[in-house]
Amino acid sequence: MPHSPAALLFLLPAISLAEVTSFTQCPQFFVGGVHPTVLKDPEDNNRYEQICQCLLDQNERPEYFYATLYDTRNKIPVYSAYEFHRADVERDDRWNVEPQLDGGTMLCMGGQNKIPTANRGLRQALNRDYDGSGYDKGHLFPVYHTHTVNTMLSTSTLTNAAPQEPSFNRGQWRRYEEDVAALLQKECDGAYVVTGVVPGNQHIGDGVRVAQYYWSAFCCFGESGALRSAGYIGPDNNGRVQEVGVKQLESILSDLYGLDFSVFQGIC
Repeated sequence: MPHSPAALLFLLPAISLAEVTSFTQCPQFFVGGVHPTVLKDPEDNNRYEQICQCLLDQNERPEYFYATLYDTRNKIPVYSAYEFHRADVERDDRWNVEPQLDGGTMLCMGGQNKIPTANRGLRQALNRDYDGSGYDKGHLFPVYHTHTVNTMLSTSTLTNAAPQEPSFNRGQWRRYEEDVAALLQKECDGAYVVTGVVPGNQHIGDGVRVAQYYWSAFCCFGESGALRSAGYIGPDNNGRVQEVGVKQLESILSDLYGLDFSVFQGIC
């Protein structure tokens, strides 16, 4: 697989309008409470936002479902991390945004009407960016890996999606999601998954970068501790998903991101 330089990650300057929740408020979505590497931009300290993805409950209190590192310059996530559970949940795509990224005051994800009109889309993707683009909204935390209605609803936020070529999204990558779900349900008492993207050189809409690669890794636990882990990345030159070891995946991602990158920080 050809590796792309760290230059993939540069884009236009971003405006910092809000402070979003840090990962310290949702460590339950990481193995041992330790998050993957957080990317940094020495020219923009506010470029990469740590989001504890939430919906407001009936008492207007945040309920957290997973964690996302979001690239506000490329307007796509770097990765989303979650604890794996699966049950058959009927899909309902009602796409949200993260109002706090663009100066809104809502505590959790919501509609773009929760963002001041002049700020909409400054630091994140909007539905209109995908309209007529020919690309799918590719979930990082997929609906297929959810187990409750609220968890399913929480995955349909544009901070958990990147432009993905439709045949890959609905073909090889969907098969990966199904195969991993079957494996984790059969062999694990508990499992954590991190799924991310590497941006390419193309963009859609107002500067939303198309994902060049999708990647994922899981860490599976049994009664005696960690049982199994694996990594995946694609598409390769044949449009397929490659299975690799976690350390090999981390080596590939270190090359692509241009810094030492770890998914599970040596725990798996």
